[in-house]
Amino acid sequence: MAFTLPDLPYSHDALAGLGMSAETLEYHHDLHHNAYVVNGNKLVAGTEWENKSLEDIITGTYQADAVAQNGIFNNASQHWNHMQFWEMMGPGKTAMPSELEKALVESFGSVDAFNDAFKAAGASQFGSGWCWLVKNADGGLQVTKTENGVNPLCFGQTALLGCDVWEHSYYIDFRNKRPDYLSNFLDNLVNWEFVAAQL
Repeated sequence: MAFTLPDLPYSHDALAGLGMSAETLEYHHDLHHNAYVVNGNKLVAGTEWENKSLEDIITGTYQADAVAQNGIFNNASQHWNHMQFWEMMGPGKTAMPSELEKALVESFGSVDAFNDAFKAAGASQFGSGWCWLVKNADGGLQVTKTENGVNPLCFGQTALLGCDVWEHSYYIDFRNKRPDYLSNFLDNLVNWEFVAAQL
């Protein structure tokens, strides 16, 4: 099954008034994400992974003790991460559904405490990576961070919300102010209805 670059679920300029410029989406989606698709297809061609699902490729090629993941994992995982990322944002600011708010309060004590934990995870991720809100196998929610392209699938977790903290995700709009990018992401960009649907 060949990787394909999905269209953005909104126009390139749809998030411009919310802190993510058309230029960022043009570089991030059209160039960076597309590169993972193109390179991933080249790397899996003729291998045992060629006809596997994206999720099977990610979990099958992840190496927990690897200093640097192999190219198939890196490109497949980043392709998956970005497909989620585009859906986790939206131009129509959504209110947080009550079932998600209840789950966050149960796991973190308050929505504000979740926000603080999420921003801290993203800001403290050294170098490139992601911060996540995940649901564990026991149903509990947790904030995590991962390096490079590693994602919650590698740990048997369900990704509810993820934020890309690679510099290409925010440098055009926020320069080196990653904490400001994270605050804006939570305040203005998250499609909370999509997040709740992942519960």
